[in-house]
Amino acid sequence: MARILVTGGAGFLGSHLCERLLEADHDVLCVDNYFTGSKRNVEHLLQNPRFEVLRHDVTFPLYVEVDQIYNLACPASPVHYQFDPVQTTKTSVHGAINMLGLAKRVKARILQASTSEVYGDPEVHPQPEGYWGKVNPIGIRSCYDEGKRCAETLFFDYWRQHQLEIKVMRIFNTYGPRMHPSDGRVVSNFVVQALKGEPITIYGDGSQTRSFCYVDDLIEGMIRLMNTPADFTGPVNIGNPGEFTMLQLAERVIALTGSKSELVFHPLPQDDPKQRRPDISLAREVLDWQPTIALEQGLQKTIDYFAKVVKA
Repeated sequence: MARILVTGGAGFLGSHLCERLLEADHDVLCVDNYFTGSKRNVEHLLQNPRFEVLRHDVTFPLYVEVDQIYNLACPASPVHYQFDPVQTTKTSVHGAINMLGLAKRVKARILQASTSEVYGDPEVHPQPEGYWGKVNPIGIRSCYDEGKRCAETLFFDYWRQHQLEIKVMRIFNTYGPRMHPSDGRVVSNFVVQALKGEPITIYGDGSQTRSFCYVDDLIEGMIRLMNTPADFTGPVNIGNPGEFTMLQLAERVIALTGSKSELVFHPLPQDDPKQRRPDISLAREVLDWQPTIALEQGLQKTIDYFAKVVKA
């Protein structure tokens, strides 16, 4: 049993991670400022005596005693991270500094939830960890992309300078229950619009691709990475290499919901990547991990969740 801190623990990914860690009999401290996280995501865990919640913003130092830190705190959808871009950058950069400082003080192992956005609009496909990326440093997405890139820099500098035990995972598109219904990400957008019978919004011509990983698969990869030997730092891609166009995703959502929604097309947002697919060779080799839940299966679970949320 370990004492584990999860920043962003009331968010979409964080709440699922807290759940899994409690199932493994760990003590879990969930830290969140509730900008995009929700108390509803973790309310079913509050009766567990090994679970504790603390409202806190990671841009300020935190003083607790823990064995492991999962640093997930940061808005991850363009709608939310572009709302206050300066705060988004501070969350990634100051948050990393504060959590790394905490890990150094208490000699904890720390995992950074980085992102496939560090690859930008990639010129290499699929994206391996050795690819440095093609990122616009002054665009509207830069607060998130460059914030996460800087956080990775800080993690590796703490590893080199202070011999801190770090793990860096690059998360590709992930979906599932507890996504924010208005976060602007494509799966939640399509599902909510289909359930309401509203037009399904497609940006560009719908030919751009994404790879969608169900949340349970992602959390399994995250936990395996945290528990690898100390000399393995990553970064390691965690995502589903199955690649789908936006049109294909929309067609599947319409079929599974039985919706009468029509497709409407809007201009592609600035710096929106045209394609995104992880090379997960390293995860297969080191973590013995690969996704197991097919898109249709995961979409059905997600639709079932949103059907309750939309009605509520």
